[in-house]
Parts: sequence; structure tokens; C-alpha cells
Amino acid sequence: MRQAIDTYEGAATVQALIGGGKFPASRDFTEEKEAVMSNTPLLEGLHVVDLASFIAGPAAATLLGDFGADVVKVEPPHVGDAYRSLSRIPPNPQVEGVNYPWQLDNRNKRSIALNLKSPASGPVLERLVRWADVLVTNFPPRKRAGLGLGYDALASLNPRLIYADVTGFGEEGPDAQLPGFDVTAYWARSGLMDLTRQRDVPPAMNAFGSGDHSTAITLFAGIMTALYRRQKTGQGARVTASLLAEGAWAAGMWLQAVLVGAKVPRPIDRSDPPNALGNMYRTADDRWIVLVFVNEDKQVPSFLEAIGHPEAAKNPRYADTPGRRAHAAEIAALLDKAFATRSLTEWREVLDATGLTYGVVQTLEECARDPQLLANRVFVPIDDGSDEAHLTIDSPVRLDQEHKVRPGPAPDLGEHTESVLRELGFDTAGIKELRKAEAID
Repeated sequence: MRQAIDTYEGAATVQALIGGGKFPASRDFTEEKEAVMSNTPLLEGLHVVDLASFIAGPAAATLLGDFGADVVKVEPPHVGDAYRSLSRIPPNPQVEGVNYPWQLDNRNKRSIALNLKSPASGPVLERLVRWADVLVTNFPPRKRAGLGLGYDALASLNPRLIYADVTGFGEEGPDAQLPGFDVTAYWARSGLMDLTRQRDVPPAMNAFGSGDHSTAITLFAGIMTALYRRQKTGQGARVTASLLAEGAWAAGMWLQAVLVGAKVPRPIDRSDPPNALGNMYRTADDRWIVLVFVNEDKQVPSFLEAIGHPEAAKNPRYADTPGRRAHAAEIAALLDKAFATRSLTEWREVLDATGLTYGVVQTLEECARDPQLLANRVFVPIDDGSDEAHLTIDSPVRLDQEHKVRPGPAPDLGEHTESVLRELGFDTAGIKELRKAEAID
């Protein structure tokens, strides 16, 4: 069994790793640690076949693996999942010798190199399906059918199978066969990309994988719901998710407004916003602060006083919500000038002392050192046996009463082909025949 994360020393260890410090001294948590370590991971014994590529499907399988499931990733021989090469494509950051996205979304898996296009792969696929509790795929419907991977075909082999299918644009409709990435389906097609840009500014490229990871959480939730249903009925089920549906859900508040006839402001001009108190402002050291005031009647007077404009607090044009909306451009201009006079550090002291709601637009480097993320063990050490400790991002689903397995290294292509085949009942001669037929590498 893979080792469980030590929930007591984990946070201090991670802080030491990021801060360059030493590992914390051992503490006398013997009884509590034994109680935690004696519990087997929640999903230990659950068998998962990951037939998906890139991010959303594999990341859902990773979530299952985080809770102890045995995940076998099926990849094409020689080339593997194309996601293995994504980190080399600009504008992704380049790190010599570290395939960071592969590690993030494929930790704790076993890789088998299987040529699904070869007729000789059929017996292997059949045994994998019979072995599996969950199968994850993201092939477009037509390609899935051509490979014999449709739900009906596989469910006939294993009626208890949870078949989890993620697509770009859904199973039906004119674009069901189109390949979909988070930038095209989740961000662009859903309207999110248009909503998040400023007036007279082109749409910005999203952070790669952001829509995929949200969709992975939905797929994981669907899989767990189907497992609960199977517990009650004894029957498997088909679970579906799509990047487009996930994007519509993310844009749901304003998309719902459109569905009932509202007109959405588009795109927003920061210098003339609908609400100057829900806006971004630049500090003297070229940083950005986001204001989010909900209880304006209470917060605005103290805010204007704190930033050195008590006269504005007494201005009748800004005395109530309708007035502040009508004069939003004036308020934005006033705040632009005010925030430009001090640094981010100075403004944080002012706003914190006043108890106002705001956010700092952080860089990723700052996020990696953020004490709030560290305190909540968002970053966890990878158990890869290396002398220099490495960290990865924990998946966001947690249960206080359950522990996750310690993140292990993502597999090399076909690293576990032979061992998995032997578990499935193939002997040396059978494996040799599969290689001869080019069904495996």
C-alpha cells in the first residue's frame, strides 16, 4: 500500500522545503499518527483504467488515485499521451529535465503501452475492462465507436463498470465530433473569454489547463456519484462531462441573466466601470488591487476616509448606491489617482486596518510562497526518492476523516506494461505474441 500523507507534520515540512529550511523535529504525535496510518485509503482496491489523453480525463483519474485507487494509464506505444510533450510548447514555462504537467496530472499511475488500433490488443482491452471498476475516456464519439470503446460494448463485458466520458462539446449536436481544448471550448465558446477582457483590449489567452482541471472535478464528482449508485443498485453507469458545459456553469451567474432577458455589460471599461467599487486599481509600484465592496453604505465612508479623501465621503453625489453608479467614472478617476500615490505594501496596511474587502493580484511566484496555501497544505512533497525534495499541488477535494496517499512519480511510457499484463493473466508466451503483433511496445 502506498504511504499515507502525514497530516501532522506535512505543513511544517512543506514550509521548510519552500523556505530552504530544515525538516521539523519529530513531535510526540504517536497515538494520533497511528490512528491515521491504520486507516486504509478510502478508494484502495478500486481499479481504474485511464484511456484519456491530455488533462481533464487523466486529472479526474488522478483524483481517484489520490484517495488510493489503482490507476492504469493506457497510452499509444512509442509516442504515448501527447500531454507528455506539452511543457515544451510556448508559452509554457521551460524547466530543464522536469516534465511538470505530466507529474501533476499523472502521479501514482501505472503506464501500459497498448496499440488500440491493433486487432491483437482486443484481449488485453477486454481483460482491462473486466478488471476495472472505472474507465475514463475522452475520445470523440465517432473515434470511440471505431475503436470498440463505446459504452454499450464495454458495459456488456462488465455490467458494474463506471464509464466516465469527457468531451469538448458534448455528445450530441453538430460539433460533437470536434476536438476540444479548454481554451476553445471552456473559455472561448462559453463566453468566459469575452467576459473577462476589457474594452478595446483583445481577449487574453487563459492559463493552460484551468478549464480542464475544473472539468476534472466535475467528472470525479460524477464518478463518485455513480459508485454510490452502484452500491445501491449493483449496476454500473455512464458518466459524462464536457468542457463546454463546465464553461457555461462557470459563467453561470451572468449566463443565467441572459437566459431571462438581461443585457450584460460588455466589455467593461475599467476607467468607466458599472461599479467603481468592484474594480481594479494600480499602485505606485505597478501592482494591482481589486476592490470588492458588498455593504457599500457602511464601507464606503470609512474607505474614502482611510485613503485620504474625507471630502468625497461627504459628497452627496456619492452618498448612496444610485449616485455612486451614476458617477462611477468620477470615482474611478479619483481612486486611480489615490492608489497611484502609495506602494502595495502601504495600501495593504491601510486597507487591513480598516477591515475592508480587497484582493491582491498575485504572481505565480508569490502564490508558490503564499503562507495561506502553505498553512493549508496545498503543496505536498513528491515521494520520488530524490535527494532534493520536490513539491506538487494537492488535489482540492479533501475529507477530514480520510487521508490521501503520498504523491508518487508519474510513470514513464510503458513502464508497467509487462507487470500489468501478468496481473491480467498473460504469461510469457502471450506477452511475446502481443509484442510480435505490435499490440504492445
